[in-house]
Amino acid sequence: MQFFALLTRNTEKFSDADFAPLLPPESEQRKMLYAQGAARQIWNRGDIPGSGMMFEAADEKEVRSHLGTLPLVEAGMMDVTAIVPLNPYPGFGPKR
Repeated sequence: MQFFALLTRNTEKFSDADFAPLLPPESEQRKMLYAQGAARQIWNRGDIPGSGMMFEAADEKEVRSHLGTLPLVEAGMMDVTAIVPLNPYPGFGPKR
């Protein structure tokens, strides 16, 4: 099943200087999740600092487990705003 996770940087409590040392390991962990097939797509948000991540997982608990491995989430510097389960769009399937 696919899930979309929306993440937001906690910029009210942390400065750019606070984020800087964790960005390289954050990037590496995201690459690892992608290489493992857990994260399917990753975007930077265009509205506020943060990201959107598409996951392939059995359930929300598994998604939260993957997100918990991200250094910014572990440090409380990135908030998980939403985890949305996605269902297939029926408009592309055969008509009955």
